Amino acid sequence: MPWKETCAMDQKMELIGDWLRGEYTVTDMSKIYEVSRNTIYKWIARYELKGPEGLEERSRASETHPNATPPQIVEAILTAKTNHKKWGPKKLVQWLRDHYPVEQWPAASTTGEILKREGWVRPRRSRHRTPPYGESFTSWDKPNQVWSADYKGQFRMGDSRVCYPLTISDNCSRYLLACRGLSRPAFDQTRPWFERVFREKGLPEAIRTDNGAPFASVGLGGLSKLSVWFIKLGIKPERIDAGHPEQNGRHERIHRTLKEETASPPRGNLRQQQRAFDAFRYEYNFERPHEALGQKLPASVYQRSGRPYPTKVPKVEYDHGDVTRRVRSNGEIKWKGGFIYVSEALVGEPIALHQSDDHLWEVRFSFHLLGTLNELVGKIQSPTKGQYNSVNHAPGSKC
Repeated sequence: MPWKETCAMDQKMELIGDWLRGEYTVTDMSKIYEVSRNTIYKWIARYELKGPEGLEERSRASETHPNATPPQIVEAILTAKTNHKKWGPKKLVQWLRDHYPVEQWPAASTTGEILKREGWVRPRRSRHRTPPYGESFTSWDKPNQVWSADYKGQFRMGDSRVCYPLTISDNCSRYLLACRGLSRPAFDQTRPWFERVFREKGLPEAIRTDNGAPFASVGLGGLSKLSVWFIKLGIKPERIDAGHPEQNGRHERIHRTLKEETASPPRGNLRQQQRAFDAFRYEYNFERPHEALGQKLPASVYQRSGRPYPTKVPKVEYDHGDVTRRVRSNGEIKWKGGFIYVSEALVGEPIALHQSDDHLWEVRFSFHLLGTLNELVGKIQSPTKGQYNSVNHAPGSKC
């Protein structure tokens, strides 16, 4: 793999990752990354001494600078900061100027850099966001075409524990398929209840959720372990836009009614709360007429899906013309002598790559488009809406 200066730091970290995992010898890595063994030993030594910081390119500039802030001024700034920990650079500089007017104090911006360099300023943590969902939503005119699911409106019960109500409903009939109080919205607690509904009611064509866990992640394609499982079952995972709950308005309305009737006030513990949920679900499905259904009962409109839950989750298969790679334990695939990060949610799964241009490859997991591998930058980029419409296949079909 040619060494790219534009992403030298990334490739150094990949090399160090390979060394830490012990999967390759230094000789192997020398061939893969096309650098000398001595250079690899030098980087390993720097990493062991200083961590990732040791891999950064070292400046050839002089270590001293005629315009550098004198040490005694730096010391005075740090002393003032120690005595006024909550003050920012502007207040500190003004205080120093007022109390020591003879000295030449640096600008507030320079003072801020000094404080940052000395560890007094914490850098803001960048917030990773789930990539936007680019496909058109599936429409429905009969049951089981689109289900909605959500964890919303968690609340504290009488025993001070938090209840997270998981709800699953059919968008056409408004039938409430599940209403389960759980202690946390995690994959290991969520999947068994989806599996129970699938066994009882069959599979939908699509499931629409928000962008929170366990339905989505900040990884490639927004995939989580749960949505990967949906895809393997031939279910299309749909995600509403962030900050637009109205895109799942029917399901939002169920939650509002659910909270009013079962959690105001909340029950004493999870067992009592679940009894309230069960009673609500029975009344909602079998006794309460629904205006949007022409005053019919949801249970009278809903019918079981014709797609049964399989006894064994089917394997993902691709056309013979596609290049396939299996995602490794660190979320990467091996590609043309190097490694490309895909997603930890897809560990152990096969993905397909189809060349669309000289250096571009469309990347899919089953029918779900993950993005485009750009060989020039060595990473998979998120897809555009046009790509979604032209590439994705219908759920349940072979790619």
